[in-house]
Amino acid sequence: MTIQTLNPALASKSPLLGSSILPQWGLILVDGPDAAGLLQSQLSNSILNLKLTAPGGIAQGFDTVKLVGYCNPKGRLLASAWVAEFANEDGSKRFALYISRDIAAATAKKLSMYILRSKVKVIDASDEWVVSGIYGTVEEINHYHIDNASLALRLPNIQIESQLYGRLLRAQQISRDTKNITQEDIAQWNSFEVLSAIPRITLATQEQFVPQMINFESVLGVDFKKGCYPGQEIVARSQYRGAVKRRLQLAHLFSDHMSSDQYAPGTEIFSSNDPTQPAGMVVLAAPNPLHQNRIDFQIECKLEALEKDEIHLGSFAGPVLKVDLLPYPLLEI
Repeated sequence: MTIQTLNPALASKSPLLGSSILPQWGLILVDGPDAAGLLQSQLSNSILNLKLTAPGGIAQGFDTVKLVGYCNPKGRLLASAWVAEFANEDGSKRFALYISRDIAAATAKKLSMYILRSKVKVIDASDEWVVSGIYGTVEEINHYHIDNASLALRLPNIQIESQLYGRLLRAQQISRDTKNITQEDIAQWNSFEVLSAIPRITLATQEQFVPQMINFESVLGVDFKKGCYPGQEIVARSQYRGAVKRRLQLAHLFSDHMSSDQYAPGTEIFSSNDPTQPAGMVVLAAPNPLHQNRIDFQIECKLEALEKDEIHLGSFAGPVLKVDLLPYPLLEI
């Protein structure tokens, strides 16, 4: 899947290329003979028959990397993650779930509750493994190499004007040296993530969304043909009965004095025609490093408000968000 970004702010420059440690990302490792069965019973996407990634290889392609959701019984997302299965040098195998670090421990603990007598181990490895983001032109990413001890998967490409950019998530057992973190590289990675319009659940947005409310089915995060998982009936009913009245949308605004707390995930948004209750919330947001004072947003919002009203950030009197085009088509509901 290639994400085509239609953001005109990125048309005049090429993004800086590089990599950075991503302090907001964590890692859950699941191994053992029954690991696939456990994950299959809990996640929104099928992970059976994922192609195995060899040591030193990079997991890429839909048959090797899956976007997954983890729902509560009411169909609300507790977590989202990118998952792939990796072979170890000793011949064993393990699944790696790349997930928001602020929910990694709780997600691993909840998965562990369903092990029972299964031969499987679930570990929050976020303190021992450091997740980095690597980005560059598709040509550069195609020739990127990792060592046998790293675990890496490739995210969907992003197209900016006529140039394709690739992204990798790489986990390594190295010390978490924050001195090597450059704000410029983090800013570019975060901008790419927001503009991809592929959501990531954080602590602030846990249990807020049925998958379709943030386009999860349209970015291949739900398999409607797989077996049961927590919340499956509600997710399926939302799809086939057309019950979803909210969607994820891209938006932006310009501000030279806004702090990150003012646009953090979970920040409420309001419709110009209804000051009494929120119309939705921020899913992810990031400053655009290529356009001064621009902040890009993923917002979850009522469809009726998106179609008819101005959308304000933070309060009814807050700054107005300009809604942008999505870089992919929505599946019909």
